[in-house]
Amino acid sequence: MLSRLGALLQEAMGAREPSIDLLEAFVEHWKGITNYYIESTDENTPAKKTDIPWRLKQMLDILVYEEKQQAAAGEAGPCLEYLLQHKILETLCTLGKAEYPPGMRQQVLQFFSEVLNQVQHPLLHYLSVHRPVQKLLRLGGTVPGSLTEKEEVQFTTVLCSKIQQDPALLTYILEGKKTVGRKEASREATALPREAAGIKNEEQPHSKAPDRGAWGARALSTQLPAETEQPDGGTGESNLITSLIGLCKSKKGRVALKAQENLLLLVSVASQAAATYLVQSSPCCPAIVEHLCQLYQSLPSFLDPADIAALEGISWRLPSAPSDEASFPGKETLAAFLGWFDYCDHLITEAHTVVSDALAKSVAEKLFVEILQPQLLHVSEQNVLTSTALLTAMLRQLRSPALLREAVDFLLGTDQQPAAPEDSPHTLGGHLVRHCDHLSDEISVATLRLFEELLQKPHEQIIHSLILCHLEGRPYVARGSPEPESYEDTLDLEEDPYFTDGFLDSSFQPSMKPPPAPVTNPDGKTAVTEIVNSFLCLVPEEAKTSAFLEETGYDTYVHDAYGLFQECSSRVAPWGWPPAPTPLDPHEPERPFFEGHFLRMLFDRMSRILEQVPDRAGPLPQGEGLWSPSGEEGPAVGVQSSSLFRFHDPPQAPPFPSRTA
Repeated sequence: MLSRLGALLQEAMGAREPSIDLLEAFVEHWKGITNYYIESTDENTPAKKTDIPWRLKQMLDILVYEEKQQAAAGEAGPCLEYLLQHKILETLCTLGKAEYPPGMRQQVLQFFSEVLNQVQHPLLHYLSVHRPVQKLLRLGGTVPGSLTEKEEVQFTTVLCSKIQQDPALLTYILEGKKTVGRKEASREATALPREAAGIKNEEQPHSKAPDRGAWGARALSTQLPAETEQPDGGTGESNLITSLIGLCKSKKGRVALKAQENLLLLVSVASQAAATYLVQSSPCCPAIVEHLCQLYQSLPSFLDPADIAALEGISWRLPSAPSDEASFPGKETLAAFLGWFDYCDHLITEAHTVVSDALAKSVAEKLFVEILQPQLLHVSEQNVLTSTALLTAMLRQLRSPALLREAVDFLLGTDQQPAAPEDSPHTLGGHLVRHCDHLSDEISVATLRLFEELLQKPHEQIIHSLILCHLEGRPYVARGSPEPESYEDTLDLEEDPYFTDGFLDSSFQPSMKPPPAPVTNPDGKTAVTEIVNSFLCLVPEEAKTSAFLEETGYDTYVHDAYGLFQECSSRVAPWGWPPAPTPLDPHEPERPFFEGHFLRMLFDRMSRILEQVPDRAGPLPQGEGLWSPSGEEGPAVGVQSSSLFRFHDPPQAPPFPSRTA
């Protein structure tokens, strides 16, 4: 009795659970979805309240489980072959387009995303996969505020990740096939959900186990047929690029940010061929720049330049303006434009070199040349003022070398030959130099701020075009005169007429006694302390730019100037400037010296400083420099001249005094 009971227990323990036929279960769930369209009569029931989401989840789990079981063999399982053979994804795409039952598009997008993400077997190479992917992309991304934005951005995230892993997939996803597009458009325009279900009913007799041998080999080797090899290069048809651009315009901050990250991931592909295809055969660059131009043209024409200058800290990751800043009309629109410009600049920095150069040229052509240049040269002072302030704000945010190069070429041109005094401006920069001495003080101040921002950029052509091209060959030095051995040897302490040593009688005439000998340090060099202090006595406290207003004496002046000089020296170090000036050739004939239109404008403005009456109503903002000619506060000569000369002070010379001014 006991032995028989033990045998029964052993037999029970050794019994196996009957294996489940995965293909049969997969087909059963797919039949359940198609049967819903045959049996259901309620067209208002949302998809999430039906069994469709559950059946799609079961189909996904079967595909993932089957792949794990087939991992050793490295082949596609029967369920995956059935998915490809019976074009299940294409049918789901049609059902999602019909949006029946309501919310079906969300379920389809989610199923596509999870299948492409969780199934490790390469799928996007198959025609029965990438064609419905293209169709699904055309369904969304173009209408802001869509209910499926969350699912759409998840779908594009998976696609961009796949392209980043395998750049060859870019052509499969981006190509809008002309032949396929015409056939499918005519067929899907009249397709109804019940007709789609009827097609699947016709396939049901073939829903048993397919021929895994011949069909498996044929499915795994599927390539693009000859009739679909022509890409549709038109930018009007929605694809991955236009879908991402549309999602970037979403009012939902997280959706827009994720779409921007996906687009950044897409343009940073490492493959040269993929980057070339992205530039030449996709609407990538035109679509990005078109949105930038639309944001610029939506800006109000009444923007105050002071408000534009005060709006700082705008980033593409946080495009909204800081809440602690004062509000003004057009603030949100301006923040949106500057945020997208910052994003374009970041794209150019991170993208492949091919994409970076193409995008920078597109920005220069469409925004700078076609839109900004006519406004900068307009007869309306308001247009000139607003466009100059906006260009200054863009230069302040500009970081990418490629876009900086295009901006410099746009402003200063490519011809770096020195200009003659009688030459009329032949570049936009020449016209802007004239604007620095405009009849309107507001335009003069705004343009000076533009050049101040331009001089901060680490680009050698800026300094060369504005200044150095007129100083090469040292024509400012008289031929035949001996060169001084050092700067200190040329310093003569002249008697200051404002601080005389005495007066003759009561006529306030300066003393006729000879000036005292220059004060020298123990090392024999002339001390510049008295010179600097005399200069500082003439500068109003409100105009001094030192950060330490309580210590505006010689020591602070030298400290600030030396730090500025070191900063600029490190900035220009890669340009390979010679450490010492080239010796003059005494036999070379002397030619007339022209300092250039830019320096002449600065010197003319400096020469008029003593003629203007400063406005003492309020202190100058720190770092703004001297007053403008009309007495209006603004970044006049002090800041501009310091921005200029800090690049050219010789190492042995003392700091240039106008830094404090």
